Amino acid sequence: MRVRLYPAFYRFFWVVILLLPSVRNVSAAPLSPGQMESRLRAGVNLFSQGKYREAVPELRRFQAEAPSAELRGEALFWISLSELSAGEYDEALQDMDALIQTDPAHRRVKELSYQRGRVLYYLGRYDEAVVQLKVYSDSLTPDAGAELSSSDRAKKASALYWIGECLFSMNQMDKAADVFHSVIDDYPGGTKYEASVYRLALIDQKKVEEQLLNLLKMSHEESLRNTEEFRQKEINYEQALNAYQKRLAELSHGAAEDGGSGGSDLEESNTRYREELAAADERIRSLENTLREATSALDNIRNTASVEKLKSLKSSAQELENLIMGSDK
Repeated sequence: MRVRLYPAFYRFFWVVILLLPSVRNVSAAPLSPGQMESRLRAGVNLFSQGKYREAVPELRRFQAEAPSAELRGEALFWISLSELSAGEYDEALQDMDALIQTDPAHRRVKELSYQRGRVLYYLGRYDEAVVQLKVYSDSLTPDAGAELSSSDRAKKASALYWIGECLFSMNQMDKAADVFHSVIDDYPGGTKYEASVYRLALIDQKKVEEQLLNLLKMSHEESLRNTEEFRQKEINYEQALNAYQKRLAELSHGAAEDGGSGGSDLEESNTRYREELAAADERIRSLENTLREATSALDNIRNTASVEKLKSLKSSAQELENLIMGSDK
């Protein structure tokens, strides 16, 4: 048996359709000022407790339900601070820019420029951060004859400190030191005083490290030059040694070759010298014989001359004797 449910279904359908306007009106009912304040306070309290990621969705709901640009800007301000504290820097920068676009005259825009400078610092956009922080710092300059309030002095000191951090990160140590000195000298006792003192000590340490690194670099370069010179001298020595060894090998080889023919030449020279010596000995012997013969002949001549002289003397003596004897008679 077929059950016909169509009439009941249609009655239910039309009841729902008729009730939708009232349901829509209930869900779209605006929150009261007390409820809005309570919801905003809940998000800010989560931020104050360090529950940054929990604060963001609560503040997003407040932003969506906020009836005015001022309240939406307030929500964006605390959302961006929560994201900054949570390390979500890209998201924080987007919400800060959204706040400026939503309400450029919002009361939080001035303070936001300081926080925006910090976000740019964390994103590594140091040049932009310096400009942003400088604008914020200059905005805290008092009128002529007036003095900054303690709150504004603390804010200005913080802005200067972060400018010094940017310069420090860009390795502009001298400029960073000047800024940190300004924080110490002009704003003593501030929240950034100890941090600035620490940064100055770190800058001095880095300067010492750079000096040591330069000395080490110079020493290393000198060591490399000495090593290179020693290596070059070693190469030259090896080349010279190889040349000497090659020359010695050539000389040894030449001496070996000269030893074969040189021995023959020496033997021929000795033979020639022996022949010449024998000829010389023969000439000496011939001369000696000639000398002996000449000496003997000379002796004979000398002896013959002596006999003849004696005979002559004897004849002369006999004639003298005869003469003497004849005169005596």
